[in-house]
Amino acid sequence: MILKNGIPKKTKIKAGVFQFDIVPGDLKSNVKRAFLGIEALCRAGTDIIVLPELWSCGFDIPNMAVHAGKTPGILSRLKAVSEKHHVFIGGSLPEKKDGMLYNTFFLIGPDGQLVCAYRKIHLFAPMCENECFSPGDRLTCCETSIGKIGLATCYDLRFPEVFRSLALKDARLILVSAHWPHARIMHWEILLRARAIENQVFIMGVNACGAGKSPEFSGHSCIIAPEGEILASAGAKPGYAAAMIDLDTVERVRKRFSSLYERIPEAYD
Repeated sequence: MILKNGIPKKTKIKAGVFQFDIVPGDLKSNVKRAFLGIEALCRAGTDIIVLPELWSCGFDIPNMAVHAGKTPGILSRLKAVSEKHHVFIGGSLPEKKDGMLYNTFFLIGPDGQLVCAYRKIHLFAPMCENECFSPGDRLTCCETSIGKIGLATCYDLRFPEVFRSLALKDARLILVSAHWPHARIMHWEILLRARAIENQVFIMGVNACGAGKSPEFSGHSCIIAPEGEILASAGAKPGYAAAMIDLDTVERVRKRFSSLYERIPEAYD
């Protein structure tokens, strides 16, 4: 199948996650490390790459407006790399729009164009997000050359209705960009696997890492199959992980049985 942009539709893809020690406020260093990781995954033949939440600047709350001003230039660089290597690249960056700041997950397509953007709905007060960002007001599920992809950011993972809604919009792959503290890293893996199992979708969850900080972040970025199997994990240290996934698996799993399609919403109210 050929989509209208001329890119062939694919179902078997190589998915890659890249995690690194994001230094709050050090945009130059963070962006450099991120692009090195992207290039490494591109050389490995990856079709889709996901980065952590606020990967350009971290939670440098006092200077977030300044960092947001740099985001358009970073997106231009991402678009050039995506087009060069024919790869999807996604992750969260600060966005300034109409005088408001948002924590926005941008997904760039293999043609070098912005596929879609999701403004984080659930802001995490312990990280002072609610003092800096405005919340988004709608979920994002976008049609792409590999099928429908849903986007979520960090704290959204604790809201199962987000992932159920994306699955009902026919997302077969959901990307999660995060800054998830080490103190609750057990929840990270459990919730990612639960969201994959209960919605029978692939999940790519990407977390920041880096010891010696307060709070500390410990990575464990992973790629999870619709039945909850961890296909690849990046562990606790900076680096990447990748796995081949067949998105048609979603339909095969749901044909065996699917609680997703056996819901009785009118009984739940």
